[in-house]
Amino acid sequence: MERVLVVGVDGSEHSLQALDWAAEEAVRRGTELRIVHGSSWEWYEGHEPSFGISRGSVRAYADRIVAQAAERARRRTVSAKVTTQVLPEDPAAALIRMSREAGAVVVGSRGHGELAGLLLGSVGLTVSAHAESPVIVVRGGEKNRTGGFRTVAVGIDEAEGAAPVLEFAFAAAAQRGAAVRAVHAWRCPAHDVADYPRSADVVEPHRQSAEALLDKTLEQHMQEHRAFTVHREAIEGKPRAVLLDAARTADLLVVGARRRSGHVGMQLGPVNHAVLHHSACPVALVPHD
Repeated sequence: MERVLVVGVDGSEHSLQALDWAAEEAVRRGTELRIVHGSSWEWYEGHEPSFGISRGSVRAYADRIVAQAAERARRRTVSAKVTTQVLPEDPAAALIRMSREAGAVVVGSRGHGELAGLLLGSVGLTVSAHAESPVIVVRGGEKNRTGGFRTVAVGIDEAEGAAPVLEFAFAAAAQRGAAVRAVHAWRCPAHDVADYPRSADVVEPHRQSAEALLDKTLEQHMQEHRAFTVHREAIEGKPRAVLLDAARTADLLVVGARRRSGHVGMQLGPVNHAVLHHSACPVALVPHD
């Protein structure tokens, strides 16, 4: 059995979407679903505490949130064990701490108190940047969230460090009976310069190099998973645009993030931020060295 799947809830609609997704994922993985609520969640997301609120009323409110979440999760599945935990601490800190023992941490794209212009909430962004396990941010349309495309997309930047990202993507595809779509974005420098010759002999070496990298990176996984349908696509364009386009027809987008040397957590670059804020499907952020 895999390690526990942790999902953070705060009672918001986005967290309930994350809960529904996590419940189905726990069944696919055959693992326990642990529903977690940080009792300071509301305050962390921007609400000012009232001096009239007692510790007991905060705890009662938190207990009610997790009880309702557990009932909702159990209605969606009877085969996965569902447990709950209320922690009297900052929600992001609680989820980051729990990521040390989790198979993955699931969060919604936004929580209570978020400004309309924020596409990813403060808790989700903090957890994504500092968790030790993979983090899944549940977002996108209903068809993307419910497996309507039967495709797991995975972004490949370079061969080095890609193994855990691909392992996560292939495992997710196996659990869903889905195809794998492996995409690698490449650029021809000549296309960035006005009036530069764009003949095939200038572009083709860059295309061939990108395809060779993709083939090399996927070789071992293709041998180990011969039954899989794998689509390999080396696409000219900016990584941000290529990944966001792949996400439109995917049930899950898997991307990697480097662990920061000497620090807990991952280094989120501009491409990571782009997919976390704008992806049309849930995003799995997988740490690698």
